[in-house]
Amino acid sequence: MTLLLETINIGWLEVSNLMKNKIKEYRIIRNLTQADLAQKVGVRRETIIYLEKGRYTPSLKLAHDVAKTLKTKIDKLFVFK
Repeated sequence: MTLLLETINIGWLEVSNLMKNKIKEYRIIRNLTQADLAQKVGVRRETIIYLEKGRYTPSLKLAHDVAKTLKTKIDKLFVFK
């Protein structure tokens, strides 16, 4: 809980530095292109690019949709360090 409170206080830019993701790895395992994944979760390909690079923090709904599409759990896909 302390991490969450600290994250809120330091701003959105810092959140992306604390959270890493494995979207690209899972996407490749599932043999999906960025465009395929984007279409399945209802976003633009650029959103997937930004997610994979850690330049965009997804909403809970988007994180859930990506995890479900990649057949994994949110906590396996997004990791706080």
